[in-house]
Amino acid sequence: MAKILVVEDNEMNMDMLTRRLQRNGFDVVMAINGAQGVELALSEHPDLIIMDMSLPVLDGWQATRQIKSAPDTYTIPVIALTAHAIAGDRERCIEAGCDEYESKPLKFPQLLEKIHMLLGG
Repeated sequence: MAKILVVEDNEMNMDMLTRRLQRNGFDVVMAINGAQGVELALSEHPDLIIMDMSLPVLDGWQATRQIKSAPDTYTIPVIALTAHAIAGDRERCIEAGCDEYESKPLKFPQLLEKIHMLLGG
């Protein structure tokens, strides 16, 4: 069972995403801010991270950079989630180290496709 770290500060989004991922057979670890996301990435070694980019304490851009610069976590794929679907955002997410990008409101089947692609299945 693949472990996914979901870093999301919105309680409703976290609940919806967590339940849907669990129904699809994933083990889910949750963080509510970027700093906690970095800590859990280092301690839990998830197979994939879903990172909201607008987070308190440490935003998703900074958290992703820290995860991608650490020797133990740099290979973990990160999917950026952002409500700021403006021109250049996808490129900015990729520059920060994200492997994929998904805009909100979330289209779960599309996200699931990206998760399976990044996990090699």
